[in-house]
Amino acid sequence: MPITQVSVAIPNMPGKLNEICEILEKEEINIKAIMASSVLTPVQVHLIVNNPDRAENVLKANGFEVTTREVIAVATPDHPGGLNAVLRPLRDSRINVETLYPFINLRGDEAIVIMEVDKITEAKEVLKKHWVKTYGPEIYKS
Repeated sequence: MPITQVSVAIPNMPGKLNEICEILEKEEINIKAIMASSVLTPVQVHLIVNNPDRAENVLKANGFEVTTREVIAVATPDHPGGLNAVLRPLRDSRINVETLYPFINLRGDEAIVIMEVDKITEAKEVLKKHWVKTYGPEIYKS
């Protein structure tokens, strides 16, 4: 089962991010990772939540523009250069990392990052070939 990123378009104004968080809190949907960038208009907020289908439905029901996309949750060694163990094989395979942001908790001595890439199937194969650990839906439960 893939990891689903929920993306929400919001205007860049005070309280909008809080509004999303309050809706999810009320529905007992836990945010596991979040990335927001005000460079784009509207602002794009990317979320990994413990129940992506429900989050998509409640946010749409509250009038938000919501899209979903499969992403990869990747374990990276938590030391200098650890992220390059993931990025080099992707670069060598000409796979573009479009978005990268941290998962909220660590697993032992590994940092977990969320990666949005242009060629997801190829990226998964390349990472597996290079012994890079990826996570599945078990991240929703941590």
